[in-house]
Amino acid sequence: MILPLAIPSPSQGVWYLGPFPLRAYALAILLGIVVATVMTQRRWKERGGDPEEVLDIAYWAVPFGIVGGRIYHVLSSPDAYFGPDGDPWKAFAIWEGGLGIWGAVALGAVGAWIGCRRRGVRLAPFADALAPGLLVAQGIGRLGNWFNQELFGGPTTLPWGLRIDDLHLPAGYDPGTLFHPTFLYELLWNLAAAALLIHLERRRRLGHGRVFWLYVVLYTAGRLWIEMLRIDPAETVLGVRLNVWTSILLGLVALVAFVVVGRRHPERDTTLLLTPPTTQDDEADIPDRAR
Repeated sequence: MILPLAIPSPSQGVWYLGPFPLRAYALAILLGIVVATVMTQRRWKERGGDPEEVLDIAYWAVPFGIVGGRIYHVLSSPDAYFGPDGDPWKAFAIWEGGLGIWGAVALGAVGAWIGCRRRGVRLAPFADALAPGLLVAQGIGRLGNWFNQELFGGPTTLPWGLRIDDLHLPAGYDPGTLFHPTFLYELLWNLAAAALLIHLERRRRLGHGRVFWLYVVLYTAGRLWIEMLRIDPAETVLGVRLNVWTSILLGLVALVAFVVVGRRHPERDTTLLLTPPTTQDDEADIPDRAR
């Protein structure tokens, strides 16, 4: 029985402008990137940075992140590409969905480091400025999973259960079965975590990368329980989904880093620059570049 308050799935996830497809998944990713960029520009400016620096750094970080996200997805879900019925060429079909956040963060950080070096700014304060926007972008990106009718949780009788059409219904489930809307859970968790990050940063004057490490702690805490709800095929280790182990490991590493950095640098960053000014005239400008 379908409950009246159930969340419907979109009737389609692709629209065509002549021969060109517009995919909801891609649009969600692009919207998330735009929102994260705007948020980071505003936060970077508040710290005394130049908003144009954010665009230059994003020029490197975004493509690195997309490639890293796809590599992680393919390696963590190899059967669809290299299994008995897999198609290796589909590993390049990013438009069909499939980006692993940890690969995106890891390789995106490499791109951000390159961009920061080229602009002469420090990576740690930039990562702190980026963290809340990154959470919001990840939440928006989950809307693409909703349109694709993928990555949902197990059956539920809750009134906000998700309806899945017959074409996307997993084997063994009856039509009308409702599923946990994990896309919505992660969207709400990420927005709440982003708001908490901003609040704690302002109240505690966090710096030296601590906002970013706290982002990892908060995101992995949410991803842990959300991942355990999902029923899509995934690689397992000791009977547990690989992303569950990844969330536990990265969450612990981030928590340790947050504590260690806090003890070494209890105050906020005093400069955003890789090479701080040395003359008295330049030193007088430091408060305008890093508050």
